Amino acid sequence: MRKMLLWPLPAIAAVAIGTVFALPPAVAAAERPDPGSPTASPIVWGDCPAPAAGLEVDPRQTCGTLAVPLDYRHPHGRQITLAVSRIKAGHAAARRGVLLVNPGGPGGEGLNWAGEIARRASPSVSAAYDIIGFDPRGVGHSHPVSCGLTADELVPPIAYPAADGSIDQNVAYARSAARRCAAHSGDVLKYVTTANTARDMDRVRQALGEPRISYLGSSYGTYLGAVYASLFPHRTDRFVLDSAVDPGRVWYDQFRLQSKGVAIRFPDAARAAADHADELGLGRTPEAVTRTYLALAARLDGHPVTVPGRSIVLSGKMFRFITSAFLTQDEAIEPLTQAWRATADLSDGRADETEIDLLQQVLDALDPRFGTSPGVPADNSRAAAYAVACDDASWPRSVSTYAANVATDRAAYPLSAGGPANIWPCAFWPTTPIEPPVEITDRGRRNLLILQNERDPGTPLESGQALHRALGRRSAMVTVDAGGHVVYGTPGADACATEVADAFLAHGRMPSRDVHCPAS
Repeated sequence: MRKMLLWPLPAIAAVAIGTVFALPPAVAAAERPDPGSPTASPIVWGDCPAPAAGLEVDPRQTCGTLAVPLDYRHPHGRQITLAVSRIKAGHAAARRGVLLVNPGGPGGEGLNWAGEIARRASPSVSAAYDIIGFDPRGVGHSHPVSCGLTADELVPPIAYPAADGSIDQNVAYARSAARRCAAHSGDVLKYVTTANTARDMDRVRQALGEPRISYLGSSYGTYLGAVYASLFPHRTDRFVLDSAVDPGRVWYDQFRLQSKGVAIRFPDAARAAADHADELGLGRTPEAVTRTYLALAARLDGHPVTVPGRSIVLSGKMFRFITSAFLTQDEAIEPLTQAWRATADLSDGRADETEIDLLQQVLDALDPRFGTSPGVPADNSRAAAYAVACDDASWPRSVSTYAANVATDRAAYPLSAGGPANIWPCAFWPTTPIEPPVEITDRGRRNLLILQNERDPGTPLESGQALHRALGRRSAMVTVDAGGHVVYGTPGADACATEVADAFLAHGRMPSRDVHCPAS
């Protein structure tokens, strides 16, 4: 087995449940600002805070801060600070506005995402827009929340049940985490919502002096973009929504859908392993590889192993999480299949140095500290994910609901062992949502472009199709015969979708009908 060097993996979308309600008239009219509301002050640009370890920041990027209301129902009340970044348009004469960007989550830091999008975008897009990144409220340098969670509680982030299907330990953690979230960030938590983040985006627009914004959001960022486009349709310019959330499943049902997504995506990895059967020894057909995988996961449930030099135990839960995380990138399929072989050898007590080195790199790539900036609580991403998921929409309060759903999904989708259907702290959250979820409708201009891989494990195809239906004539959809999570700027067949998105952002060429990109 050859040595494989890994790269930082994208944040796994933490998605979770609720029922969509129509907004009350006072909220739906949010685009008409209260004449008494304070006006956003211009942002003063300067140096950026230190980034997360290993992250290279675009040297053109500058940063600033913006005060926004904690509670938009009381705009003159308590203010919090939002961290914002900018990479100026490449050609002043070609500039047409600003492009706000969001990497997903919820809970993902976005301040330095501007540089990543500048790297992925075509020269025409970089020339046309000031690319604007920001840490959403409650995240990173924007008044970060914390639940006081320990490092051991952060990995894996999915609440897998016990080997026998029991969720008793998950229930105990959820109760405890809900109490600790309230103790550490209680006065802020209930205002860390998607709707309020969308309102923050409009404050950024005001501070930049722009009549409208364009936007590129991935994963959770698609829901954030759809909410903004619903609250502020006349402030919405060209929006690209990449790997979409179903607004009718916010949030628990969306999270639960990932079991199906993994089942649809897994055959790509099983086929790759079968194609290298002589090297890997996992099976000569995708079906045989799948049986080997399930048997290995079950073995690790009963007999976890420790990777030398690392504190994280490689249990069945961790093994399944590694798989779901690596399935999000085509480039990660090869090291994933090699990690399966290395795990089997480690479990048998015969892993060599190369295999141990590979597993060390795998665990390092999933270290909970990855992606967290200096000075930000180590559990910030998870705490912010809990806040958004629990405060956007109400969750079921009955433990029996989760137990039944876990049992159902363990039978239907054994690869995920029921984890995505499991209980979150939202079942015991100390507060209820301050407003219902924003209604996503087809009212507005045709200026929302959805990008979607057909075998996306995080936000499956049916999720993107549901957003497309909700937006109706406002949207066009580009589907790609590919796997993985996030389309824009990634290699292979996704280049077709990126070209469509770039033509729309740079030149306003919205497809007249939906587009299908074939496999490369």
